[in-house]
Amino acid sequence: MAQLEDEEILAKIHHEVNAALGYEDEISEQRKEALLRYTSQPYGNEVEGRSQVVDTTVMDTIEWIKPSLMRVFTSGDEVVKFLPEGPEDVPAAKQATDYINWILTRKNNWSEIFLTWISDALLEKVGIIKVFWDETEKKNREEYHDLTDAELENLLRPDEVEVLEHTERRESEEAPEGDDIVDELEAALMNPTLHDVVIKRQVKKGAVKIVNIAPEEFLISREAKNVEEARFVCHRSRMTLAELREMGYEVDEELIGSSDFSNYNMNQESNARHQFDNSQGWPFDVEEGEGALREVWVFESYMRVEIEGGLSELRRILTCGNQVLANDPVDGVPFATLCPIPMAHKFFGMSIADQVMDLQLIKTVLMRNLLDNMYLQNSGRVAVQEGMVNLDDLLTQRPGGIVRTKAQGAVQPLPTPQLQPYVFEMLGYIDSIREERSGMTKMSQGLDANALTSHTSATQVAQVMTAAQQRVELIARLFADTGVKQMANMIYELVNKNQDKESVIQLRNEWVPVDPSMWRNKMDCSVQVGLGHGNKDQQMMHLSQMIQFASQAMSGGLSIVTEQNIYNMGAQLVKNMGFKDVSQFLNDPSKMPPKGPSPQEQMAQMEMQMKQKELEIKAADVQIKAQKIQVDAQEASVDAQLKAQELALEAQQNRPVAIG
Repeated sequence: MAQLEDEEILAKIHHEVNAALGYEDEISEQRKEALLRYTSQPYGNEVEGRSQVVDTTVMDTIEWIKPSLMRVFTSGDEVVKFLPEGPEDVPAAKQATDYINWILTRKNNWSEIFLTWISDALLEKVGIIKVFWDETEKKNREEYHDLTDAELENLLRPDEVEVLEHTERRESEEAPEGDDIVDELEAALMNPTLHDVVIKRQVKKGAVKIVNIAPEEFLISREAKNVEEARFVCHRSRMTLAELREMGYEVDEELIGSSDFSNYNMNQESNARHQFDNSQGWPFDVEEGEGALREVWVFESYMRVEIEGGLSELRRILTCGNQVLANDPVDGVPFATLCPIPMAHKFFGMSIADQVMDLQLIKTVLMRNLLDNMYLQNSGRVAVQEGMVNLDDLLTQRPGGIVRTKAQGAVQPLPTPQLQPYVFEMLGYIDSIREERSGMTKMSQGLDANALTSHTSATQVAQVMTAAQQRVELIARLFADTGVKQMANMIYELVNKNQDKESVIQLRNEWVPVDPSMWRNKMDCSVQVGLGHGNKDQQMMHLSQMIQFASQAMSGGLSIVTEQNIYNMGAQLVKNMGFKDVSQFLNDPSKMPPKGPSPQEQMAQMEMQMKQKELEIKAADVQIKAQKIQVDAQEASVDAQLKAQELALEAQQNRPVAIG
């Protein structure tokens, strides 16, 4: 039953591969032509004795676009940024942003990967990378000497340790002195056993790996609009049987030998890539080896298959010949793609080379005619009378040379048409068309010589350059929102699923613990490429103005900015200057220990304290006066009572009475 299932799977993959190859042949022919034009290979219509120069419009256009894209995506440490979905996700989003960018820039060579990625996209319609979790196993040989029994036991306790050599001996070969019999335990303590051991330790390490995929190695179903929704996606490659076995697959050489794909090759497109230096593209022109070094085609296919309940499931199926090596369910396809000029409802769009290849052909024809005309002007054709001229003298071109003739006028020069100015105007017109199509103008490639002598202002030059770069910025935005964003989400998902323990990494000269298992399963991702804010110089100018305004606001007592705001502006300014480590120049206020009040705050506090003391003194005076008034009132009341008593006694005794 399992064999029957494998046969059904192989039949489906065979059908999908053949359907994709029929579509791929058309695309491959266009990519081959683009590669030939990029390296300025001959067109095949050259005439012997005439100019055979080939214009370099395709290469010039693509190579001038690359620096702009590289500056946008690789000039800083933060390529992507993850956004929190709620207030509780802010720390995890910041940690994910730091960790994913650390994986891109530290654990993978992001600059080299991105350069190859955009080179394939600009030249061959689509650039492809593969993002996957790589489980590597290393077997390290370790040698130890003079180990005690306890040390040996601790060394061999892990399961991944295998003993290769082991010898044991006593520390001293001499027996203990004395007439009495020494107890065995005491002898063992006095003369312990030592061990010399050689072990092999198997270490497993997992990490995110990003590799570039050659366009000719990638297959996709004809009707696919993108990789995520494609019914069939495949990565085909050549591997040796030894490599497959090292990956843990059991390979049956008989099944491989009967494969319909065993003779498949991609020499057409690969040879075009290597035709420039006459090198051969590995591994297509290498003879198959024997035994473990035999090379075979391996198809890593991602396709949806029917499961119980009438539903479909995405599976990764690894096949080699007529053998299924792996068949596992997966959550997604590990490929991220870039296309500079996408076409609606299609996977394959257009490349920059597609836009300018016809212009290269026209310029090649014009340049050949111009050069032929110049050759004829310098060494024009002549008409001679047969038998009246020494042809050897005529064919020898040297200054001061003579031509022997038998009659005057035996040699007559044939007129050559003069170069007309409209030919050079045509070349300029072709260049202007190329600039309009690609967005790469002379101004964006460097300052135009005419701008030095004309009255063009710096603002006008900046406006022209900004307008010319809009096409390149559009390509950068497409790359950011498609392939780069896909790649970041893939890395996030891989570390979230596969890294089950905390790791400590160095970020901004600090060791930071990272635990991806605590992140959300999904998180919004945006690509930080600095688009829409001008170039680096413009950003630096804007940041400088913002810092100046913020400083004036703080000195004026306005509470619209804080020290942290000014630090963020300064940190961004340092990054735009090209310095990656901000901590060498600025200190983050959030990480600084609490400091005492500023002199202004101290003066304000002293004034407040003095005013408080004055208020306290005034309150004490009021209290004293109130108490005095109360005492006077009490004394007046007592005097009134005494006076009343005196009057009462005087009335009784009919004589003056004094009380008190």
